[in-house]
Amino acid sequence: MTVAVAVLAAGRGSRFARRTPKPLAGLGGRPLVAWALDAATQSGLTPVLLVVGRRGRRVAKVAPPEVRVVRARHWRRGIAHSLAAALAALEPDPRIGAVCIGLADQPRVGSEAYRRLAATHAAGASIAVATYAGQRANPVLLDRPLWAEARALRGDTGARALMGAHSVTEVDCSDTGTPTDVDTLDDLHVMQCAADWERDRDADH
Repeated sequence: MTVAVAVLAAGRGSRFARRTPKPLAGLGGRPLVAWALDAATQSGLTPVLLVVGRRGRRVAKVAPPEVRVVRARHWRRGIAHSLAAALAALEPDPRIGAVCIGLADQPRVGSEAYRRLAATHAAGASIAVATYAGQRANPVLLDRPLWAEARALRGDTGARALMGAHSVTEVDCSDTGTPTDVDTLDDLHVMQCAADWERDRDADH
């Protein structure tokens, strides 16, 4: 059984005060979603899905050829519907035993986080969540038997809504990256400044 990855990029981005869809906002000269897809594709897990919604055709153009693009028809209704679109696309393939869910607006999540979650599934985990300094964040892994329950979620409710009713495996990913969200233009500016500082620091060594 394989573990898939689904990167959700279909949200409204209502707090991102800009006409450009948030997944296409630039960070380090590349769209946010490109960074998220890098982590997904470099994880070695397959298949990798990109779920699009608002301005879906434009966002889809960022995806490399090996990434399958899925359109969430009801993306306006919240993240649960983007998750459902990913699961519906994966369900017909019986070789896929679980999926790791990542977000397009978390460009600094690392590929190793996906690999560590996949390893827990091989060891029997049904829900696994990456933690950073002890805090649960993304990505989140869902075993196939939980997909029907996940597809029944509604609104802005993600996979973490299932954690109260099921055993959860926490996976320390503190050394693999950071799950910092880009929700606003200020968030984007802060992240760009941090990236510039790290680049300059590395250049000095």
